[in-house]
Amino acid sequence: MANMPLSQTLVDLIEDAPGDRTAIVLPEDGAKVTYDSLRRQVQAVADHLAGVGIRRGDRVAMALPNGLPTIVGFLGAAVAGTAAPLNPGYREEEFKFYLQDTDAKVLMLPPQGAEDARRAAGDRMPVVSISSDADGTLHLGGDASAGTASAPSADDIALVLHTSGSTGRPKRVPLKHGNLAVSVRNVVDTYGLSPDDVSLCVMPLFHVHGLVASLLATLASGGTVVVPAKFNALGFWRTVRDHDVTWYSAVPTMHQMLVARAKGGEQPDAGRLRFIRSCSAALSPETMALMEQAFGVPVLEAYGMTEASHQMASNPLPPGSRKAGSVGPGTGVRIGIMDAEGRLLAPGEHGEIVIQGPNVIEGYENNPEANAASFSNGWFRTGDQGFLDDRGYLTLVARIKELINRGGEKISPREIDELLLTHPQVAEAVAFGVAHRMWGEEVAAAVVLREDATCTEADLLAFCRERMAGFKCPKTIHLTQTIPRTATGKIQRRVVAAAYAGQPA
Repeated sequence: MANMPLSQTLVDLIEDAPGDRTAIVLPEDGAKVTYDSLRRQVQAVADHLAGVGIRRGDRVAMALPNGLPTIVGFLGAAVAGTAAPLNPGYREEEFKFYLQDTDAKVLMLPPQGAEDARRAAGDRMPVVSISSDADGTLHLGGDASAGTASAPSADDIALVLHTSGSTGRPKRVPLKHGNLAVSVRNVVDTYGLSPDDVSLCVMPLFHVHGLVASLLATLASGGTVVVPAKFNALGFWRTVRDHDVTWYSAVPTMHQMLVARAKGGEQPDAGRLRFIRSCSAALSPETMALMEQAFGVPVLEAYGMTEASHQMASNPLPPGSRKAGSVGPGTGVRIGIMDAEGRLLAPGEHGEIVIQGPNVIEGYENNPEANAASFSNGWFRTGDQGFLDDRGYLTLVARIKELINRGGEKISPREIDELLLTHPQVAEAVAFGVAHRMWGEEVAAAVVLREDATCTEADLLAFCRERMAGFKCPKTIHLTQTIPRTATGKIQRRVVAAAYAGQPA
């Protein structure tokens, strides 16, 4: 978008669009929210939170489904304090961990439901209920004094998210207003977004992908974002046509669902769609080709991560050259390839992908060990392996870390290990990822039972489902007498995964 103002905070991002333009469309009830209404309601939420006692830097946890309350709640929390959105699918113990880890001062929930989150909050923090009418009017519940939230600065932390590590607890990622504003500008510039654009937000808004690419970049460009309650492959193309959608961003799993329907005989009418963006997991060249054939628009694969406020690289729009199997060149972000000794490598050489840029965090919160491992000579180490070609196009080769990437959801296998080991009949447990046609990877585990144990695979699966969000739970648990080890006796997940590679997940 030409001449886009240099925003410094999330407030600035929504400040300049004409007030009567439509900012948000909620397709289920037909509500349309103008930029004027959005700005007023964001300030009202911020003032309400200030009245509850929220001050700059205080964490406001949220467990909300996609919709207007999530959007306005997120922006209002980022104005008054710091937003800490959580997956509403978490179980009580998971909510307890994240609420404690972020030191949340208040929890925003829908008026009904969300019982696990409510129990986790208990009497330790106030709960603010937030909902909206069919006309796009927001309603807040909970005791609050009169308050006025002041405008944040670029150096204030707007958003705190967690990124899972292959070992230990999830790492806390503090994203400043300035980090996010830069990343949003990079997305807008990469795809030439303008007030004429309409994005369809199908990614959950507790993820940096949905927040930055689908939502904030659209609002920063003065466009319109269409926000269904959830992704629905059955009605997807009808929504695209009905709302004149010009682009959408999703993980490969969602794209594959749409391709499967097209291959099944449903011929989509892409309407005004001008491009499709894919991010958060690797998109195969085969899937990219099938998408372009079925949908008739360019597919642009991008590369993002939480620590970089989302986008780092992307294939460009035509007439720029997009390269199947590559995530494209850096987008306002400097990208290098580094060896284990910290030396930058030449084009074509494989090594760890490292990045620099004003969108990149300065460090994890309260985690000096992770910071020492993640920063080298002024570069942030992504933990991903790849290489650059002579044009600066980046190709991802493998993840150095042992995270399981299930349709864009990054899952820590150790968290699953630790849960299984709490079962009284489990002696050893190792979780790992296995290839899956739809999700890219699925979660599996190998378990050694204690002597005289009577539990079954079904018992252990049910044990996990009762205590952990569904997307993290193993879909297969292999009961075994021994867990494969290396020649030196060490358990390595890749060795265990290889031992079960031919078995269904």
